[in-house]
Amino acid sequence: MKLTLMDHPENSAEYKGLTVNAGIEQPERVNPYFRRAKRRQMTAAEYVEGILKGDVTILSQAVTLVESLLPEHQAVAQEVIEKCLPFTGQSVRIGISGVPGAGKSTSIDVFGLHVLEQYGGKLAVLAIDPSSERTKGSILGDKTRMEKLSVHPKAFIRPSPAAGSLGGVARKTRETIVLCEAAGYDKIFVETVGVGQSETACHSMVDFFLLIQLAGTGDELQGIKRGIMEMADGIIINKADGDNIQRAELAARHFRNALHLFPATESGWEPRVLTYSGFYGLGIKEIWDMVYEYIDFVRANGYFQYRRNEQAKYWMYETINNTLRDRFYQNPAIAAAIAEMEQQVLRGELTSFAAAARLLDMQR
Repeated sequence: MKLTLMDHPENSAEYKGLTVNAGIEQPERVNPYFRRAKRRQMTAAEYVEGILKGDVTILSQAVTLVESLLPEHQAVAQEVIEKCLPFTGQSVRIGISGVPGAGKSTSIDVFGLHVLEQYGGKLAVLAIDPSSERTKGSILGDKTRMEKLSVHPKAFIRPSPAAGSLGGVARKTRETIVLCEAAGYDKIFVETVGVGQSETACHSMVDFFLLIQLAGTGDELQGIKRGIMEMADGIIINKADGDNIQRAELAARHFRNALHLFPATESGWEPRVLTYSGFYGLGIKEIWDMVYEYIDFVRANGYFQYRRNEQAKYWMYETINNTLRDRFYQNPAIAAAIAEMEQQVLRGELTSFAAAARLLDMQR
C-alpha cells in the first residue's frame, strides 16, 4: 500500500515545524520478465573430465560438491572421487601446524614459492579455517596472507570451514586431496587450525608433519607435555630474525632436548629442529632439504607406502563411525525420544549412561 503525505502523523497541524517529504518515486524493474537461470548440475563424468584437464574452476566446484551435506550432491561426489582414484597417489603431502600466531599462512606463502621455483610442478594448499561455535561461520581469509602464492598460476589455494568436524580439520579434506592429485597437483599442503585435536586428523592424511613453533613457549618439560611433538617429523622455530635470533636458537635447543626423551619413531627418522624467518625468507632452503630428505628416507625403507596404507584404513573406520553417528541422530524414533530422555536426566530420574543405553537400544 502506497502512503500519502497525510498518512504521516508528523504532517498534522498540531506538530508545527515537522514535515515529511514525499520522497522519490521508485522506478519499475528494468526487465520485469527477467528470471535468474538455474545452473545445470554437471554430471560426474563432466566433473572428472574437467578435473583431469586441470580446470581450476571445475576443481573448485567439485570440492564444493564434496563439502556439501545434501544427499544428492554426496552421491555425485562419491562417484567423482571413485573415478579420480586411478589418477592419484603421486603427490607429496605436507601437514603444517602450529599455535595461532606462529605465522603459518605467511610461512606457507614463502614455502610454496620456494617449492614451485626449486622443484617445479603444481601446489595445492588446503587451509582449514576454524568455525565459530556460536555462529558456525568462518572468515576463510587465509589467502589474504598468501599474497604471492594466491596469484601464482601453478598454485591452488582452497580455504575450507572446519564446520565442527573433529579437531578442526574438515571432514572432507582427504577427499579434496584425491581431487587435487587427479588435477595434477603433485605437492599438497594441509594447514590445520592449530588447536585441539586437529593435528591428529591432519597427521593421518599427510606424509610429513611440520610443526611451527615460536621462541619463548617453554622449556624441555613444556615440550614433553605437548603430545603434538610426538607426531612431528620436523619442528621449525619461526621469527628467527633481528633481536630474536638468540631466543629462537635457545628455543631450538630446548625442543631438541625434549625430542631426545621421546621413544624412537616408527619410521626410523630422527625429527630435526631448525630455525627460520618466514617474513624475511631466511632458512627456507634448509627446511625443504630436510623435508625431501625425509621423503627419500621413508621411500627407501618402505615406511612411505606403509603409512599411506595405515591412513587409508584409519579413514575407512573414521567414515564408518561418522556414518553410524549421523544415522543414529537422523533416526525418527530416536529424534522423538531424545528430548524426553534428556528431561528425565535433568530431573534426576535417569543417569546419563542409562539414558544413552536406552537410546542406543532403540537403534537396533
